[in-house]
Amino acid sequence: MDLEKQPQQPLTPAVPPPAEVLNGDDIRASDADRDRIADILREAMAEGRLTADEHAERVDLVYRAKTVGEFQPLVRDLPAASGSTAQGPGTRPYSYGPEAPEGPADNLVAVFSSSVRKGRWRVGGRTNAFALFGSVEIDLTEALFGQRFTVINATSIFGSVEVRVPENISLRGNGTGVFGGFEVKSLESADPEAPVVVVNGYAVFGSVEAKPKRGKFVADLQRRLRKHLGH
Repeated sequence: MDLEKQPQQPLTPAVPPPAEVLNGDDIRASDADRDRIADILREAMAEGRLTADEHAERVDLVYRAKTVGEFQPLVRDLPAASGSTAQGPGTRPYSYGPEAPEGPADNLVAVFSSSVRKGRWRVGGRTNAFALFGSVEIDLTEALFGQRFTVINATSIFGSVEVRVPENISLRGNGTGVFGGFEVKSLESADPEAPVVVVNGYAVFGSVEAKPKRGKFVADLQRRLRKHLGH
């Protein structure tokens, strides 16, 4: 047989194997995912559904988890777990609208006088409150939060600065009183997406006080904000 007269067979290109498609449980867990599950466990302990030891054990496993699927056994027996591990960024319970542009902070100044901010108003990212032989009152119980984090820098010299917030947001603070009082009643919302108000500052022969106002809650933020912005 003459091998040189046989037709040459075309070479068949190698076809790469199809890429493996990961299901939702195999997706790598993010820090936000871990924090969300940790919040569910914290709320469950606060409600008496988990003991302190059970909570500590599960939280340790949360921050060791590599994939989203590893969260399921940790929250399967908790009521808040329904749909929580698969929650996406578009399903947040709060909608804050566009972030406030960078710029100067809002300023409230009271010198031998008083300054009050209350009612329906849109809270900026930063507010400076200064009271000298006067008083500043900031009431956020009916305010519209344009961003999640709000910082209030308060200074009181022979005066007073009072901040009131709704009961269902987070309130934190850091400050000093020199011959005066700096008091912030810390508050942590059960909702990880709720607004956070941070009060910083100091009081000299005066007072700075921040606490929730009983019976006041932030509700329907998405509807209220869209109506306020004209959407």
